[in-house]
Amino acid sequence: MPMSAERPVVTRIAPSPTGYMHIGTARTALFNWLFARGHGGKFLLRIEDTDRERSTPEATAAILRGMTWLGLDWDGEAVSQFEQKDRHAAVAHEMLALGAAYKCFATQEEIEAFRQAASAEKRSTLYRSPWRDADPATHPDAPYVIRMKAPQTGETVIEDAVQGRVTFRNDLLDDMIVLRSDGTPTYMLAVVVDDHDMGITHVIRGDDHLNNAARQTMVYEAMGWEIPVWAHIPLIFGPDGKKLSKRHGATGVEEYQAMGYPAAGMRNYLTRLGWAHGDDEFFTTEQAKEWFNLEGIGRAPARLDFKKLENLCGQHIAASEDAALLHELEGYLEAAKLPPLSETQRNRLSRAMYCLKDRAKKFPDLIEKAEFALNSRPVQPNEVAAKNLDAVSRGILRTLTPRLQNGSWSKETLEPILTEAAAEHGIGFGKLAAPLRAALAGRTATPSVYDMMLVLGREETIARLEDAA
Repeated sequence: MPMSAERPVVTRIAPSPTGYMHIGTARTALFNWLFARGHGGKFLLRIEDTDRERSTPEATAAILRGMTWLGLDWDGEAVSQFEQKDRHAAVAHEMLALGAAYKCFATQEEIEAFRQAASAEKRSTLYRSPWRDADPATHPDAPYVIRMKAPQTGETVIEDAVQGRVTFRNDLLDDMIVLRSDGTPTYMLAVVVDDHDMGITHVIRGDDHLNNAARQTMVYEAMGWEIPVWAHIPLIFGPDGKKLSKRHGATGVEEYQAMGYPAAGMRNYLTRLGWAHGDDEFFTTEQAKEWFNLEGIGRAPARLDFKKLENLCGQHIAASEDAALLHELEGYLEAAKLPPLSETQRNRLSRAMYCLKDRAKKFPDLIEKAEFALNSRPVQPNEVAAKNLDAVSRGILRTLTPRLQNGSWSKETLEPILTEAAAEHGIGFGKLAAPLRAALAGRTATPSVYDMMLVLGREETIARLEDAA
C-alpha cells in the first residue's frame, strides 16, 4: 500500500551503537530532522542495538552527545530496537499464519553444500528452500527459521524520491530469513516493524540501503501496511572521490567538535553537502528548515571539502550571538579535554567576543586571538614580542601609565592619550602599538590595542604596562 498524502510527516534516524557517530550518519540525521521540522512533523530516534556483542552503552552515549551537539533534537524517548524483539517475532509468526512466510528446516551445512556445488558448476548460488511449499504434515521436529515467501516472477518497483524509479527482478531475490532459529529477528524484519509501529512516513537514508528497500517493501506488502516514501541519499566521499574513511581525516562527529568547528557551521555545511537551494551557500538553520526538500538532493556522492567547511564555520562564528558563542566555546574546551575557563576568563571573553569573532574559522583560532584575555599576570611575552620591549619602549610605557589613571575608559579618551605619547617620543602610533601588544598580550598578533585595553579594563591594563616597564 502506498503512503497516503494526508499523514503528518514522521522521520527517523536509526544508528547502530557499535562505535562513534559517523559524519555520514550525522548528515542523514540532519536531513531527516530538517525535513520533519520544515513540515511541522516529528523526528524520532531509534537505537538499532540488536547486535548484542557489538552494541555498547558508550557508543549509545556517543550518538546522543553527537545529536545534542549538532542541535538535532528528537521527539519523545529514544527507542531501543532490541527491546522490541518480541514484537518482531510476533510479526514473523503473523506472516506465517497469513501464508506470507514459511518454516525452513534446511541446515547451514545443507545450504553451504548447495552453494559450493552451484559455484563449482557455475550455476546461480541463490538458495531456493525445498520447504517453501512443503506440507506442514511433513515438518520435522527440528529447529527452523522463518523465511518470507518472496515473489519469484515479475519485478519489485521502488519509487524513490531521490533515485527515481528503481526496479528489481524478483527472480534474483531469495526468500530472506525474518526470524532465526533461536527466535531472534533479522535486521530486515526488525527495521520494517519498527518503522511501521513508529509511524514513519519518510525513510531518508544512505543509498547503500537501496537494495534493502526491495526486500523491505515485500514485508510491508505481506502485512498490508502502508509503504513509506523512500529517499536514498548518496554517500559522502573524501576529497579524492573515494568512500570517506579515516585516511581522509576525521570521520566521527565528536572529532569535529573537539577540533573546534561550531555546530551551526557544521549544520550549514552538512546540509549543503549533497543538497542545494539555488546558489545559496551560507544560510541559517531556520532558512534550512524552510528550504529543505527531497527534490534538492543530488544523486551523485558529495565530496567533503575541509576548506569550504572552515569558510562556512568562520561566517557562522562571525554571525553568532556573543553569549551563545561563549557557551559553545566552553563545550569545545570540554570536548577537546582542555582546562575550563575561570570566572575571570569567562567575564573577559564575554566582553571580548566582539573583537574576536571576525576571521576566526574554528574555536582554536578564536582562543589564539583571545590569549590576552585568557592569560594572567605577569604576562610572559613570546620570543618575537619580547624584542619589542627594549629599554626605549619600556621607558615610553613608564611615561604612559600615569596618563591612564584618570578620565573615562573609552576609545575616544584613550586614542588621544596614546597618539600624544607616541608623538612626544617622535614615533608613529604603529611603533607604540608593538610594545603595547607585547605588554598586554605577550605576542604580536592580537586584536587592536584599544580593544584589548577596553576588555581588560583600566586596573588590569595599567598593571600589565607597569609589569612590562
